[in-house]
Amino acid sequence: MSFAQRLSRAVSAHGPLCVGIDPHPGLLDAWGLPRDVSGLERFALTCVEAFGGHVALVKPQAAFFEAYGSKGVAVLESVLEGLRDSGTLTLVDAKRGDIGSTMAAYAAAYLSDGSPLAGDAVTLSPYLGFGSLDPALEAARASGRGVFVLARTSNPEGASVQCAEVPSGGSVGQSVVDEAARRNAGAEPLGDVGLVVGATLAELDLDLSDLHGYVLAPGFGAQGATVADLRRLFGDDLPGVLPTSSRDVLKHGPDSALLRSAARRVGDSLAM
Repeated sequence: MSFAQRLSRAVSAHGPLCVGIDPHPGLLDAWGLPRDVSGLERFALTCVEAFGGHVALVKPQAAFFEAYGSKGVAVLESVLEGLRDSGTLTLVDAKRGDIGSTMAAYAAAYLSDGSPLAGDAVTLSPYLGFGSLDPALEAARASGRGVFVLARTSNPEGASVQCAEVPSGGSVGQSVVDEAARRNAGAEPLGDVGLVVGATLAELDLDLSDLHGYVLAPGFGAQGATVADLRRLFGDDLPGVLPTSSRDVLKHGPDSALLRSAARRVGDSLAM
């Protein structure tokens, strides 16, 4: 079964919300946890207990684990294992992007069977050229995994690159959309090449009509995006859109039951 097929089933069962696991130092403080590997582990595994089996997709932010070195990466591996055991799909938010053998090594780490860092999908950066991602796309296809490629991010600096015009016409961001659409053509129900499009954008500036894939929409909740913003950007039906919430849910820790209830409330708000 492809990643998109598994994700479609998960969304049907739990709704489209993607919950982030972001062990930010400020959140460790708020939970009364030390800013060390023991605090990181307690935070992360509490999230696994809270969300495993209850949401469609969980997105651990790799940087917050890497900040603690090899022991932090080991915690990330435990998070992925725990969520996999619960039957919950995972998206490793690592935003990798490189060329040649280096990209192939990233693909082996995050998209290959047997790798302890492999989730069900990974975020990628295409700004060394979309074709540079081919080793990752090939690895994802071979292992039944997915990728989410940065197309239009909500940080102000992103526009200088993503809205720049390419020689053939249109924006760089639209060229990323078009390349993803080409690779998704003919897949059912959707393709395994998703995009990342910020939910806090003032306007979309992209034509997603031919994407035939999922769109991860970070920024929902604490970063300011509302259900009205999602509908304004992506349309009333929100087909294939996965709103992402992290701090809005994580602020309810460290009680796992309260975290789970918060995720349910945020997820329910998407159906209104």
